Amino acid sequence: MLSRLVLGLGPTAADLLDAISDDRGELAVVTQDEHRAETLRADGINVLEADQADPSVLADLDFHPESIIVASEDPKQNADAATAARDCFPDAFLLAYAGHGATTDQRDRLDSVADRLVTPETVVTDYVTQSVGDEGTRARQLHQVLRDIDDHLAVVMHDNPDPDAIASAVALGALAERADCEVTICYYGEISHQENRAFVNLLEFDLRNLDADSPDELEAFDAFALVDHSRAGVNDQLPPETPIDIVIDHHPPRVPIEARFVDLRSGVGATSTLLVDYLQRFNVDIPTPIATGLLFGIQVDTKDFRREVAAADFEAAAHLVTNADMATLQRIEDPSVSPETLSVIGRAITNRDQEGSVLLTGVGEISDRDALAQAADRLLDLEGVQTTMVYGVVDGTIYVSARARGADIDLGEALRDAFGQIGSAGGHADMAGAQIDVGMITVDDREESLEEIVRAIVSNRFLDAVQSRSHRLLGRVYARADYDVAAFTESTALSQDSDDTSATAEGASGEAGDDGTADWNSDVMFLENGDEDGGDEPDQAADAAEPTDDEAEQGEDSPETLVEPDDGEPL
Repeated sequence: MLSRLVLGLGPTAADLLDAISDDRGELAVVTQDEHRAETLRADGINVLEADQADPSVLADLDFHPESIIVASEDPKQNADAATAARDCFPDAFLLAYAGHGATTDQRDRLDSVADRLVTPETVVTDYVTQSVGDEGTRARQLHQVLRDIDDHLAVVMHDNPDPDAIASAVALGALAERADCEVTICYYGEISHQENRAFVNLLEFDLRNLDADSPDELEAFDAFALVDHSRAGVNDQLPPETPIDIVIDHHPPRVPIEARFVDLRSGVGATSTLLVDYLQRFNVDIPTPIATGLLFGIQVDTKDFRREVAAADFEAAAHLVTNADMATLQRIEDPSVSPETLSVIGRAITNRDQEGSVLLTGVGEISDRDALAQAADRLLDLEGVQTTMVYGVVDGTIYVSARARGADIDLGEALRDAFGQIGSAGGHADMAGAQIDVGMITVDDREESLEEIVRAIVSNRFLDAVQSRSHRLLGRVYARADYDVAAFTESTALSQDSDDTSATAEGASGEAGDDGTADWNSDVMFLENGDEDGGDEPDQAADAAEPTDDEAEQGEDSPETLVEPDDGEPL
């Protein structure tokens, strides 16, 4: 428990006491202000009415503070009190406020004994800098958009949301409620991974599961915000024409994003980090459930601060840790493992094939696609394995989960190359996922079984893609830290003539460095839409714009989500 001593009680010290009122620990105040002393006693604070600069008063205190705050409005009293406090408590941290009109000598005295000296000028400068800088401008713009919303705001996460998306949505909802909005936190798909279910249940987040077959329920909302993804209809099941008011995401966009307010900062490791920034700038005392959720969101998306992490992620986590419930966080991180997950991991080990450092395995029919990601994580621990790809079939759809160690390939781009023309795919450099909606597979009088054909198709396309990209460095993928429409448009135009881009661009034709499309079409018929060539799958692949959902990495048990309306947390 922290122990604090406050000497003098000007407005600055009073503000500090208000700020720490929920976590006072052991607190004592020495002041000569009788009126303020009575007010503090009414709040249950231990107050001594005496001269805070008198060494004998401090020596008689039955109290040994860890930190001392000297903050009256009288510079001379502050200098005397700080000197006396340093003599009595030489090991305590001492924060001193100079006060208005302090002389050079008084400031020098304070500076000589204080661990931290605060002057009125630095307070004003820090506040102005925070308010007028880029981040301050961005915060004011968000606040204005929230104030302009007529009534009911839907904060929409990506399909099958991961902890970063959930925590970010809840935090944005809290900001919107402060701006007098009615807020509903929404998602499509399901929350099936055991960690994610524990996350939502233990923190008691109120989320609404939307039904894509009931578009009328969207009529209840006056505005829409997207978190952890940036386009309606891509990685969520909103109608693509839905007007979006707010977008907050940490993934680099592949097309210009249209919304009244857009904050896309790929220089951080999690969308939760951006929401912490807004909560701080709006001076919000973050409630424990939201602080716990945001901390877990940052931890998951940065893979325990080891992947695509920035200084801002550490700073945000440090700000959250004092309010987060670490015991609940531990319970979230250690959920029970289902018997099917263990069974899938066992089949993945038994069925594995290895080509060099790449391990591929199929697990057949499954009911819980979360197990694929966990199997891909486990297999990455095998000696000599740098990349894993695990796939299984759920209700006629092939789901693929991939993991990589090292920085010689970008799995997100490799999976888009392999499966973007026949399904949907995306993800991070070291983890990614794909799904291939096959509907009904026709085997054209071949001797091979359906399982063998699917294995050949998935494995061969993945190997071809990995081998073709193995020489490409990952630094190019996350080159820009901020979203700039003009720069994006310019770079896109310049890259149209690049051979490298033509082989990897979203929506590129099947001939772009991959002859597997023809083989696939000879083996598989997409009959759901009555189109042997796959119906609108190429259009879906073209819309797989960004690796938006982080593929929901959760340590060894993380599922990844994809970049299409049917993708999800459980891959």
